[in-house]
Amino acid sequence: MSITFAGRRFPRPSFRRTSALAFAGVLLAVTVPLVSLGTAQPAAALGNGLALTPQMGFNDWNAYGCNVSESLIKSTAQAMHTNGMQAAGYSYVNIDDCWMTHSRDSGGHLVPDPAKFPDGIKGTADYVHSLGLKLGIYEDAGTATCAGYPGSLGHETTDAQSFASWGVDYLKYDNCNNTGVPAQTRYTAMRDALAATGRSILFSLCNWGQENVWTWGAGVGNSWRTTGDISPSFSSMLSIFHSNVGLASYAGPGHWNDPDMLEVGNGSLTATENRTEFSLWAEMAAPLIAGTNIPSASSDTLSVLTNSRVIAVDQDPLGKQGTMVSSSGGLDVLAKPLANGDVSVALFNETGSTATITTTAAAIGKTGASAYTLTDLWSGASSTTSGTISASVPAHGTVMYRVAGGTSSGGGTSVTGELHAVGAGKCLDVPDSTTTAGTQVEIWSCNGGANQTWTHSTSNQLTVYSGSSQMCLDAYDNQTTPGTKVEIWPCNGQRNQQWTVNSNGTVTGVQSGLCLDVTGAATADGTLAQLWTCNGGGNQQWTLG
Repeated sequence: MSITFAGRRFPRPSFRRTSALAFAGVLLAVTVPLVSLGTAQPAAALGNGLALTPQMGFNDWNAYGCNVSESLIKSTAQAMHTNGMQAAGYSYVNIDDCWMTHSRDSGGHLVPDPAKFPDGIKGTADYVHSLGLKLGIYEDAGTATCAGYPGSLGHETTDAQSFASWGVDYLKYDNCNNTGVPAQTRYTAMRDALAATGRSILFSLCNWGQENVWTWGAGVGNSWRTTGDISPSFSSMLSIFHSNVGLASYAGPGHWNDPDMLEVGNGSLTATENRTEFSLWAEMAAPLIAGTNIPSASSDTLSVLTNSRVIAVDQDPLGKQGTMVSSSGGLDVLAKPLANGDVSVALFNETGSTATITTTAAAIGKTGASAYTLTDLWSGASSTTSGTISASVPAHGTVMYRVAGGTSSGGGTSVTGELHAVGAGKCLDVPDSTTTAGTQVEIWSCNGGANQTWTHSTSNQLTVYSGSSQMCLDAYDNQTTPGTKVEIWPCNGQRNQQWTVNSNGTVTGVQSGLCLDVTGAATADGTLAQLWTCNGGGNQQWTLG
């Protein structure tokens, strides 16, 4: 939905926000060695057995807005049935806003607009089901939908029962007109109402990435939007990519980060940019929800949407979201471990000129072979390499390889333990075990407490505590100057919360390139931590585990 709301989707005051796009072109070079350091704890998933791989389907909003109808949904379903999309894995045909009348009936039930849906939602669902596809519908966790139709806030039980009785298989649940009620409360109410119907209904949370939804979404829905709405332009896609790519540790089978619907085939996106969006969404294990005019889609658009090699990366049963291996000057390398031991690599050129992007098998977590096989997932061509992975990538383009051979470290697993300050012989510590955002961290005698237990995630966050209390190590106010304080803050995926644990013992901030430093090389309990220019000193040496 096209929603205007103030600011970004993060909890900080506006003066502490920095758009990911604002620094996309000036990122410092970062290399993350993807070595196996421990075992990640699986996130608690919703447990409804749905979306064990990211959901695939269609939604009408991006192409049609409020002009939804039974005939549109049926013609789209029929096209998907015959044009190769259904065979490629697309299974949901989703109705967005404006499908109902402006008033509930005398019994408090939602009423499908009889002019738009003469056979009702059930009749439409029956037709979609007859093709072997599934039907999705839209509602809102507020008093009204974004287009002004009745919302479900306070009507969750009634509306869930209606959806189930109509044969609905998927609910996209929006966030307009929410009256300030906390999102988790509103979305959990609908989760419970859907469960009570006894029907399997995939639950897609659409609260625009607000209230750190990724930290609680896994127990509430099958996917959650991590950003505001996408639009059919490269700049919109790029901004959303940067907001979503750092949240890999929260995704997995049954619970996925959702960077919004695909714009492939829409607006000003070029053929190269269409392939890039599809590549990046697959690499990030995102839901693949097509948002274009399917019956009239060009052969080029369909060839992107039905690329089986790229879809296999998105739908890989291991369920890992790809992470950024390196990023320098708008040249990005992402790696995604796959269930059979292969690794998918995306070489993404954000810039306006053709550029060569290079990484290595070791950097993406591959070892133990004299030669590796590279399969280009767009051309299908195969080649071999002794370790270098490189391609000339056009402006705004992405080259995707599937890398086979040798052994895989799993694409970078999380490690949990104390973060030891080598020079002081102490541990990185949250003072007094507080959970207050903005508290500067310090060193303290190691004691094994939860306030000294840190997890370096596959998305390069350093987290402390767990569940609703989880906090991230954060460079204050997105600052990148020596002396910037290092604090705890609710995890939000921004680059000032991403850290590289380097093989030389340093811990560097992805955004700043500066080292995690014990102030003044002091060794006393309570000495504060900060960012400082890397200098090889013992007060910048750390071990995790």
